[in-house]
Amino acid sequence: MSSLFQAHLVGNDFSRNPLEVAYGSKITLKNMGWGGGLLHSHVQTYPAGSTQQQVTCYHYKDDNNDWVVLPRWDESEYNPNDPLHFLQDGDVIRLQHAATTRNLHSHNVPAPVTKLNNEVSCYGNATIGDYHDYWKVEVVDDIKQGSKDKVDRIHSLTTRLRFRHDTLGCYLRAANSVLPQWGYKQIEVSCDKENNPNDPHTYWNVESHWNDRLPPADTKFFKSPFLRDFWHLNVAMMTSNNALIPDPDKDDILASNPTDWPWMHLGLRMCGWGDHQPKYYLLGTPIIWWGGSASLVVSFIVLGVYLFRHQRKYIDMDSREWDHFLYVGKIAFYGWFLHYAPFFIMGRVTYVHHYLPTLYFSVLMFSHLLDHFIFSSRRWKEKTKKNFFRGLAWGIDGPINEHWGLLWRKSWNIYNA
Repeated sequence: MSSLFQAHLVGNDFSRNPLEVAYGSKITLKNMGWGGGLLHSHVQTYPAGSTQQQVTCYHYKDDNNDWVVLPRWDESEYNPNDPLHFLQDGDVIRLQHAATTRNLHSHNVPAPVTKLNNEVSCYGNATIGDYHDYWKVEVVDDIKQGSKDKVDRIHSLTTRLRFRHDTLGCYLRAANSVLPQWGYKQIEVSCDKENNPNDPHTYWNVESHWNDRLPPADTKFFKSPFLRDFWHLNVAMMTSNNALIPDPDKDDILASNPTDWPWMHLGLRMCGWGDHQPKYYLLGTPIIWWGGSASLVVSFIVLGVYLFRHQRKYIDMDSREWDHFLYVGKIAFYGWFLHYAPFFIMGRVTYVHHYLPTLYFSVLMFSHLLDHFIFSSRRWKEKTKKNFFRGLAWGIDGPINEHWGLLWRKSWNIYNA
């Protein structure tokens, strides 16, 4: 989720962030694309290309997400005793990886997945580097301060930034391209040669911010609009779900298709399947699943029969009963359809447990038809319609001896005075 959304969660420490970013600040950078991660590096190197230190996007808090804002190599070295120099639009900076002291770097080497973009790596150390370490800061806008021309200094959490490579002119970008296993299935970071100012995957904001020389910000600067967060949350969930592609090693055994679910064509192995392991197989109760699925078909047949009979002037129900029959039927069918249909357009791997919210509505339809044809029907005698233990759930009306069949064990004192 967005940094501002996270800032209001209980236990979050973003409220301790200094507001204005300065040279010497240690920061994390959050990509502002849907479901974006944090700019990250680790000691492992690319297996091909430059073979330099990998740079990725990572979705979890980690010391390898920390970067230090420093001046260019051809400027005076950062001195914590000098006056504060705040980061502004148009500044050309170095971003030093705090854990390894290497510098964020790009060059004319194709990115490992998105071949049309340039590779982004970490290079050199605290004293060694070159002009390929330079990134120009470009302010997009600020959620609180407003448009770019109103942003005097860059703020943590609220200012949206782009980073343009000062030599190559490409933009730091992290979309949804996943690296192979050598990159730990993390998100690829590349330098996009296309300048698309509307691409949110080239937008970044400062998330965590540490600088002992600056005071914590007033939390009023970190309020986030509810409707914006609501929209972002739903799109981020959709994006994250569609990024869960099938695993070739497990797809044939564990995964299932939406068409498998209503008739319980396939279950789900819940653990290892070795001879000496406890094994659990996720499978529904056949009467419930098959009955629910059959009831959806039967409901359409019954509706057609009633409409046909109505055209021939047969009166099967009064207006109140007919409205109730249609109302519950529509709730059950639309609820089932709206929960089930999206799985046919999703790109993610699916399992049988994804049907469980949908199942609720097919069971509702099953119960609706049972109630309509048996328990609320005028065609059956009251004794025929008895549901043995309904009274134990809803209460028992009238003399107890008129409710037969409840004494399954002699120890039950249901009929005793």
